[in-house]
Amino acid sequence: MSSLMSSSDPPVTRCYLCQARDAAGPCARCRKSVCGDCCELTDGGSSTFAICLTCVKRGGSSLAPGWLGLLMWLGVIILGLAGIGVLLMLLR
Repeated sequence: MSSLMSSSDPPVTRCYLCQARDAAGPCARCRKSVCGDCCELTDGGSSTFAICLTCVKRGGSSLAPGWLGLLMWLGVIILGLAGIGVLLMLLR
């Protein structure tokens, strides 16, 4: 086998952090391509995601804060709609 690339080979993406290895996939937070040595797998959840070491240093290896933020916004919307419903019942 030859180590040269042919025209039918897909382009190789290098790891954003180490630049030494081929990237395995994107970080679940920042979407930068990282290799297997420069990422950590998330804890819990229905699927397993990889998070780069830079994002782990900034916020840990869990995606829970993102989901909690979404649930908080949904809660605010539901409470607002419930308040409007109560207000309409009082005005009736």
